[in-house]
Amino acid sequence: MDFFKHYWPLILLILIFSLRWWNSRKIISILPDLRKKKAMFIDVRSITEFQEASAPETINIPLQELKNRLSEMPRKIPIVFCCASGTRSSLAKKMLKKNGYKEVYNIGTWTNFLR
Repeated sequence: MDFFKHYWPLILLILIFSLRWWNSRKIISILPDLRKKKAMFIDVRSITEFQEASAPETINIPLQELKNRLSEMPRKIPIVFCCASGTRSSLAKKMLKKNGYKEVYNIGTWTNFLR
């Protein structure tokens, strides 16, 4: 019991990263189906980050602009978000879900599109 008392923050961190890893692998496995459905792939990193490196099929809508650009995202096709680590794309997914979008995914880091 002492172990958990002293190491709970580390255990929590490991769990969070494990869940992120598992989720991104799940999305990677369904990428072929999402591509067939003509999904929209959005990178929510800053313009500068996107210009430095990005996956060829993604478009850039920085997270801070997302709320004002919801009209650019169709509701009838899947939307897949990515960023540098999965944190901003997670926030983007939550924002779209709150706004009534049904099929929204967070693939995590943009490099997952290159697999």
